[in-house]
Amino acid sequence: MRGLRLYFAVAASGFRRYATYRTATAAGVFTNTAFGFILAYTFIALWSERPHLGGYDQSQALTFVWTGQALLAAAALIGGGFQEELQDRIRSGDVAVDLYRPADLQLWWLAADLGRAAFHLLGRGVVPMAVGALVFDLALPSSPWHWALFLLSAALGIVTGFGLRYLFALSAFWLLDGTGLNMLSTLLSMFFSGMLLPLTVFPGAFGEVVRQLPWAATLQVPADVLLGEYPGWAVLEALAFQAVWIVALFAAGRALQALATRKVVVQGG
Repeated sequence: MRGLRLYFAVAASGFRRYATYRTATAAGVFTNTAFGFILAYTFIALWSERPHLGGYDQSQALTFVWTGQALLAAAALIGGGFQEELQDRIRSGDVAVDLYRPADLQLWWLAADLGRAAFHLLGRGVVPMAVGALVFDLALPSSPWHWALFLLSAALGIVTGFGLRYLFALSAFWLLDGTGLNMLSTLLSMFFSGMLLPLTVFPGAFGEVVRQLPWAATLQVPADVLLGEYPGWAVLEALAFQAVWIVALFAAGRALQALATRKVVVQGG
């Protein structure tokens, strides 16, 4: 129980930390909303030519756009959050202090990132989605149970995104500058999460492959849960897909962390 209280405190601290940046939050809401309009009108033009592209009608495609804007900051689809901060602490040697804490390094940063994500979901996610629903005809569910499943899937997507970014962050133990890998992480997330185009648009074997990658769990799956693309028990398979990737990514992160910790010890801290 004491360990759980510690991580809850870290998450709460992360929430409060980002809540202090009111101007940045307002700017982020404006940017998300403006970018949502750009994507929405692009999708309208595209779906006017191809009415059922990717298996969506135009209303569903627009819902996908605004779901992406709601999760953009929370799931760190274009970067942000703890990744660069952890890399800076590794390069400066301050990570040695983190390793001496009575807490696991991976879970500590997960808790902090969940606090950040919770704030961004409320502070930068609700308003763009509401604006999109007011201006466009969105295919939003009316059932509270459906919304609860979406929030659960969104939470699993956020944790999946953390698992991916944690692996990239740990690269700082071996690289002097992680800028290149951070850019690669962002590009992979933008393309393979479905942020630019739904992954169902991609045809053939390539489409099948990208929908099985972990980035799909960060946006494509939560958006499809919201759209009701998983009828009946199929939604449990979608949630299980996300959960399996979380376990795999956290295991990989744990292994890489153990290897990096030994490296730190060998180098003298």
